[in-house]
Amino acid sequence: MTKSLFPGFDGLMTLSRREGVDVRPTLLRVLTDLYVQTRVHSEDEQRQFVELATRLIDQVDDATRAAVKARLAVYPSTPVPILQKLGLVAAQEGRRVPLAREIPAPAPEPSPPTEAEQRMASNMAMQPTDAAEIHDMFFGADASQRAMILQNLEQTPLKAAPRIPTVRAKRAIQILEMAAIAGDVENFTYELGDSLILPSRVAAQIVDDPGGEALAVAARALDMPSPNFQRILLFFKPEIGNSVNDVYRLSRLYDRLGERSALVMLAAWRGSTLAVTRAKYQSSLHDGERQRARAGASQTRPGVQPGSSPTVRTGTGGSSDR
Repeated sequence: MTKSLFPGFDGLMTLSRREGVDVRPTLLRVLTDLYVQTRVHSEDEQRQFVELATRLIDQVDDATRAAVKARLAVYPSTPVPILQKLGLVAAQEGRRVPLAREIPAPAPEPSPPTEAEQRMASNMAMQPTDAAEIHDMFFGADASQRAMILQNLEQTPLKAAPRIPTVRAKRAIQILEMAAIAGDVENFTYELGDSLILPSRVAAQIVDDPGGEALAVAARALDMPSPNFQRILLFFKPEIGNSVNDVYRLSRLYDRLGERSALVMLAAWRGSTLAVTRAKYQSSLHDGERQRARAGASQTRPGVQPGSSPTVRTGTGGSSDR
């Protein structure tokens, strides 16, 4: 078989023994490709293939072994010893293991966005005017109206903010709960704003909100478990924790609050900041343009009036230089 299948085998084996040269993976791949090109082999060809391939299978890397295994698994005349060597048949029975249908490869999952990418996209999830309107409407509503707003956001076509990465969210939940138990308002507010990519003004507005619905939305955006949210209510919001009705009301709201509603509201909180900033800078730019226009209009260029003669410089004696 050596001559008919692989005439240069002996020379390559000699090369493989030289220091720094390993052609065994290539030998096994080529030997396999040559063997599967013919459906029928003589006993001598089969014997020599088994002898060479069996030895090489133990000496190659996993990638080469997997490639050879895939080729021989679908080849109907693969010798039983090779099938056993590759784990394609039961060792005692000597029968080919039935092959399962090919499983389609799943679509590659997109890599999670980096924090910088999230911050860049955080202001683009919703138009600033829509975001500012939802923000103002939510904070100006009472408890029942807020529940209705959040329920309607579940079906709105507005684009939601991306999910907070799981690792970052879990870390934020731990820090928020510890800060709540310690009554540390400053660190609680900072961590809430940093984890949700919110400016300090909006984070403080959420924390200071007396109703507690804003805090429920922020917690849901972090996918905070319900027991953790309830502990935060009890420790961090004593005015709510001391009221059984308020705790029950917010707990029920939290359990019914969908992730999409929370992420749409998160997008509104982010976008409202952009709307305020844009309005401020547009006003500043408009005032600056008006001031420059006025300054330009008040400055007149010196020139020669019609009908006047140009000024003639005189010498020391009052005579003309001409």
